[in-house]
Amino acid sequence: MLKKIIETSGFNAVVKGRYGYIVYNKNDIYVGKSIEAYGEFSEFEVEIFNQVCTAGDIVVEVGANIGTHTLVLSKLVGPQGRVYAFEPQRIVFQNLCANMSINSISNVECHQMAVSGKEGFILLPDIRYDVEGNFGGVEIDKFQTGQKVPAVTLDDFLEIPCLKLLKIDVEGMEVDVIQGAKTIIETHKPIIYIENDRSEKSKDLIEIIRSLNYRMFWHLPPLFNPNNFAGNKTDIHPGIVSVNMLCLHHSIHPDLNGFSEVIDSGFHPMKKTDI
Repeated sequence: MLKKIIETSGFNAVVKGRYGYIVYNKNDIYVGKSIEAYGEFSEFEVEIFNQVCTAGDIVVEVGANIGTHTLVLSKLVGPQGRVYAFEPQRIVFQNLCANMSINSISNVECHQMAVSGKEGFILLPDIRYDVEGNFGGVEIDKFQTGQKVPAVTLDDFLEIPCLKLLKIDVEGMEVDVIQGAKTIIETHKPIIYIENDRSEKSKDLIEIIRSLNYRMFWHLPPLFNPNNFAGNKTDIHPGIVSVNMLCLHHSIHPDLNGFSEVIDSGFHPMKKTDI
């Protein structure tokens, strides 16, 4: 475990991590526990960003959570670049803003909004952040009561001259995000890095991305990085991987090693098959 810079009687703490100071929720079983144990989260995803993003780029991050990857992206695009980070959960969003502030980040715009296929609102009830939970796994489109949170489409909300990377991690709302971003995607042909961990929704997601003239490649990085910032050799998430896709427009000719191309929209790496 890393030594906490700030320990509070509440659910938040602060550590010095790989990419700066990080305010995190001690009760979060994936992001928070990883930050506390390793000073980083899902570093094998960061390897993708390192290869994709350069100074001056524009990045859109839908589902930024507390900003562990937002910090990385802000450093990669530099002062001439820009990161647009969207996070709808109010308490999680406050930590996102705190992490940009405590590290004096000025090239990130944080928005407490849901990104969807149409403009409007979603309803988010009060969530217990003072008890253990997977706060990054909240399916925000499942609630019928709660506080109104604005929902926007990227096509309507953003006016950007270019887009290098579109990162999407939205717990089952991936198709909605793509539907509301078709114009931006068709115009700028960004690299798309998107979570696809729900086998029942995978086919529709693959087919809508394919309809935009994209190729897709499975990326299944483990949460545990043996060479983590804290030098902690204990895997607190044994066997846990993220299920993502790296999506490239057909005009891009990648030199990829170790990636399996998505061919069959009915196949999902986590889908159980009948024997």
